[in-house]
Amino acid sequence: MNIDIPDGKDPIGYVWGEMVPGIGTAAAGFSMAVYSHTTLGLREFEAARLRIAQINGCVFCLDWRTERDGQKVEDEFADAVLDWRATDRFDDRTRLAAEYAERYALDHHGFDDAFWARMAEHYTQAEIVELSMSIGSWLAFGRLNHVLGLDVACVLPSHQS
Repeated sequence: MNIDIPDGKDPIGYVWGEMVPGIGTAAAGFSMAVYSHTTLGLREFEAARLRIAQINGCVFCLDWRTERDGQKVEDEFADAVLDWRATDRFDDRTRLAAEYAERYALDHHGFDDAFWARMAEHYTQAEIVELSMSIGSWLAFGRLNHVLGLDVACVLPSHQS
């Protein structure tokens, strides 16, 4: 880790809660809201989330699989996300979610009218905003945890799905 954590302290709780409580607590609330209040389907949610995890290199995020109502994506899903352009495992929404996440993270100035037209064919305006906020959360907090070396100690509360 790149931050000194006192003996006996949970690294995530200490950094996010104790070190900067005015910021960390709000950030944690936003991060949790992405999981608790999503209206997106599990596959498109996980395609975008995993693509950001792959780009960020966040150890925890790469291993995590979101669960909803006892359902998770299949074990091979992460490999399909890496191959989002060519995989036959994705429908249009899921493929577009992976593409959006990748472009959001690596080329956010490169979105053109053709891309937005494809998004509008498959997602409502509210879903686009929700996906954008979710990707922003994963990009920021996954990178933060990885840069500080916290991703090896990161744990989401068990009630999250």
